[in-house]
Amino acid sequence: MIGLGTLINMAAIIVGTAVGVLVGGRLPQRTRDLITQALGLVVLVVAALNVVALLDADWIADVGDAAPLLIVLGSVVLGGIIGSLLHLEDRVERLGGWVQARVGRVSADDARRSRFIEGFVDASLLFCIGPLAILGALSDGLGRGIDQLALKSVLDGFASIAFAASLGWGVAFSAIAVGIVQGLFTILGALVGAVMAASAIAAITATGGVLLLGVALHLLQVSRLPVADLLPALVIAPALTLAVTAWR
Repeated sequence: MIGLGTLINMAAIIVGTAVGVLVGGRLPQRTRDLITQALGLVVLVVAALNVVALLDADWIADVGDAAPLLIVLGSVVLGGIIGSLLHLEDRVERLGGWVQARVGRVSADDARRSRFIEGFVDASLLFCIGPLAILGALSDGLGRGIDQLALKSVLDGFASIAFAASLGWGVAFSAIAVGIVQGLFTILGALVGAVMAASAIAAITATGGVLLLGVALHLLQVSRLPVADLLPALVIAPALTLAVTAWR
């Protein structure tokens, strides 16, 4: 069944969130803050592993030795310009606020509302950006199995526990974002995945790693980067890669 991997992934996030909320409610705030920062360190490692795609042999063969870094740089800059003009970060945060208002009574507690939105936004970015999300969904769409998405489901389930222990139920609603994003990649895999260049996938992976660095810095309370404003970079990176490949 095509799409089964994404459904399992969504279920794992929801179950993990429920466990995290149950556990987190029994922990002091200091411990919950520490969990969030520890998760930031893990996201930092995941981001670094993604950025290693800059050394992908297929990508270098298609665009040249120096081009991958320049492509990522150009994609992030152009993506940031487009995203900031479209106010993507504000729109995503408003979406989180809208969801929070619909699933429960509107709380006068600004801290609780902020935590819900932060959990929704950060978890959505983490779970939707990365090689397993992209390659796993493409593989599912091609009918090659759901092994990669099954692995991602386990990882996301444990990450949801850690996120929800600190940030609450907003994490569960990131499952909706996962369903939409991975669903689109699954459909893309069913349609054109067999002819998608490996260099284009590497470009998405490396650029996604840079965006995840922003998520990690936020979780570590180092900087509040508007990562959602950079999301167009994930479309620009493979487009630039294909353009450079054609030009060469």
